[in-house]
Amino acid sequence: MRDIATSGLVADFLFGFGALFAIINPYGLAFIFLDKTRGLSEDERASLALRVAGYAFVVLLVSLFLGSQILNFFGVTIPALRIAGGLVVAATGWSMLHAPSGPAGPHEVSSPDHATMKRMAFFPLTIPLTTGPGTIATAIAIGISRTSSLDAMFQSSIVSLLVAFAVTAAIYHAYRKSSAMARLFGEEGTSVVTKLSAFLLVCIGVQIILTGVSEVARSILDSAPRAIQSVETRGPQHQSANATPMLVR
Repeated sequence: MRDIATSGLVADFLFGFGALFAIINPYGLAFIFLDKTRGLSEDERASLALRVAGYAFVVLLVSLFLGSQILNFFGVTIPALRIAGGLVVAATGWSMLHAPSGPAGPHEVSSPDHATMKRMAFFPLTIPLTTGPGTIATAIAIGISRTSSLDAMFQSSIVSLLVAFAVTAAIYHAYRKSSAMARLFGEEGTSVVTKLSAFLLVCIGVQIILTGVSEVARSILDSAPRAIQSVETRGPQHQSANATPMLVR
């Protein structure tokens, strides 16, 4: 019985880690992170990668344990989260896609500085580039599927904590080694991969927007028959209510 429970926890961990890792794709985003931090030294980039990973860990924990409650409190739906986040992701990818790819001059090497990038660590480097609306929605879905039993809830909470830590470790490793990956690909190869990553970022943003819009459209179509039926039901009642005074006269 314990072996069955252990295998279930391992399966939950692999499912959660695989879903979040595939959506975040930290090693693909490493080139985006490198492009955004070109003016930083290796130590500064490593420090920023640790900061972004820490923010991502907090975002994942909040989404896994409190995500649905927070959205309900502010009256924000998952489709609205997808559409807003998709717009930011697509805009970021579009600006990177049209950025000049030539070697940076001395003016560009010193800008942006480390202090500026630290202020950008949470937005936009963590949200929405790293842990975007797709990641948050997936984490909320994983958190909602947690069982209500006390023992099972404790075990699934530990699994969620390990999933968040493992995904965060992968994010930090990918961002920390982004310059080494760039050296491996070379300057031209890095430029090509960066442009491809930027284009994929635009596609991901558009896909997130389309998913949000389709969810809104589906909810409208699902509620339309009920609204029509409600109107048709109230129609005869309204007519009979109007006819009653005529009979009295």
